[in-house]
Amino acid sequence: MAQLTEVRWHGRGGQGAKTAGYILAVAAAEEGWNIQAFPEYGAERRGAPMKSYVRISDGPIRLRNGIRNPDIVLVLDDSLMASESVTDGMDAEGVLIVNTDKSLDQVRAMIGDADVKLFVVNATQVAMDTIGRPIPNTVMLGALSKATALVSMDGVKRAIDVRLGGKLSPAAVEANYAAVDRAFEEVTS
Repeated sequence: MAQLTEVRWHGRGGQGAKTAGYILAVAAAEEGWNIQAFPEYGAERRGAPMKSYVRISDGPIRLRNGIRNPDIVLVLDDSLMASESVTDGMDAEGVLIVNTDKSLDQVRAMIGDADVKLFVVNATQVAMDTIGRPIPNTVMLGALSKATALVSMDGVKRAIDVRLGGKLSPAAVEANYAAVDRAFEEVTS
């Protein structure tokens, strides 16, 4: 039986959840996995809640639906936790990574009785400090690498270069590398 890992991203339009999902997929593909990545939008506008999905498997991926029972959930904006059920479908082995300036205890209170492995990182602050913009997507990839070892840090950086290298200046790509490294160090559980 094939090993399948399903990742669901919760974000707002403009925060880079779709791009982060694609970067994760590229990193996994570079490491030899089969991948699938796609976004799901409601109202397609900046600031509207949206989801992005990534499946990573050692076998063929034949599913073509949104992810209902994710192994990993990443939340790019902790305010979504008040309106979205970010832990829906997760089991006790699930990993939840939240971009927040709140403590683990405060976030645990926000998710109620959800029994998941919780990680937090202030990805927006890391992005501001390293990239100069409040876009937490690549930062969260560093936190994901540390929390799960799903993809390596080298794989994440190669994928950032593949996906963003032609769009960003070399200095901006280097700033994203620094953001990923810092998140890897600062994520807590």
